[in-house]
Amino acid sequence: MTAQDIRTTLILGGAKSGKSAFAESLCTQSPYELLYVATSPRFEHDEEMAERIRQHELRRGPRWQCVEEEIMLADVLTQACHPGQVILIDCMTMWLNNLLFHGHPLEDHVESLCQALLACEAHILLISNEVGQGIVPVTADGRAFRDLQGSLNQKLARTCDRVIEIRAGLPLLLKPSPTPQISL
Repeated sequence: MTAQDIRTTLILGGAKSGKSAFAESLCTQSPYELLYVATSPRFEHDEEMAERIRQHELRRGPRWQCVEEEIMLADVLTQACHPGQVILIDCMTMWLNNLLFHGHPLEDHVESLCQALLACEAHILLISNEVGQGIVPVTADGRAFRDLQGSLNQKLARTCDRVIEIRAGLPLLLKPSPTPQISL
């Protein structure tokens, strides 16, 4: 697979690992139109989150258009998809949370998103948290969320052309594999 063949990229990493800044830097290297899809809801009385959103907006700058969509990501991709577009979706963990919180059928939305990723001719980058490498959650709900996040990340990794993990701000290429296939 050549660089020209890569349309979809999944960027994984822990909290504050540098995923968003890395993804944004990849996008701004492109001459194409830039679309940022924010999945986080804006909460009225959450000043800390409002400040995070402001910092992200300042870092991206005026070249970016922004769409806020908590649930219907497949629809956004279908509408915004054209070859001269770069779409950055930040983040899949919040999207999963939104689906669960609002009681949406998870499998249907994940399948629709994967189909939209495969059909879209734009360059798409998805950011997702790797929550399985941290402390084991103490509650059953926390462990269930961790498991669902891991399953979502695996499905997205199979669907995307490229997967990059960010650790301490450094990119690690996971797919396509930088090493030959290992077989037994």
